[in-house]
Amino acid sequence: QVQLVESGGGLVQAGGSLRLSCAASGRSFSTYAMGWFRQAPGKERELVAAIRWSDGYTYYAASVKGRFTISRDNAKNTVYLQMNSLKYEDTAVYYCAAGRLHSNVVPTIAYLYDYWGQGTQVTVSS
Repeated sequence: QVQLVESGGGLVQAGGSLRLSCAASGRSFSTYAMGWFRQAPGKERELVAAIRWSDGYTYYAASVKGRFTISRDNAKNTVYLQMNSLKYEDTAVYYCAAGRLHSNVVPTIAYLYDYWGQGTQVTVSS
């Protein structure tokens, strides 16, 4: 049974930092990409960052590039999202997801991800 368990969300002031963690279990993710999505009220779920588990290749949305860093720890089967210089508009529920690679391409669309965590709330106060 595949499980993705997020942690690390919370309330932070604008300009602050948070680190999200996603512990993955239940299968090998060597042919998967791990993504962090977010969804704010009334908005569509969007990909924030993704990492290819095999070689660490990363993808970032333009809105977070330079502020967020995605990384993985193979030994712990855990993916992290370090979020710095947080803005009010970063407020959302953040989800960890695992999506199968096709031709080694990192998927950027939510429906291409097979497994999802339960989500963790990130609230940035202005």
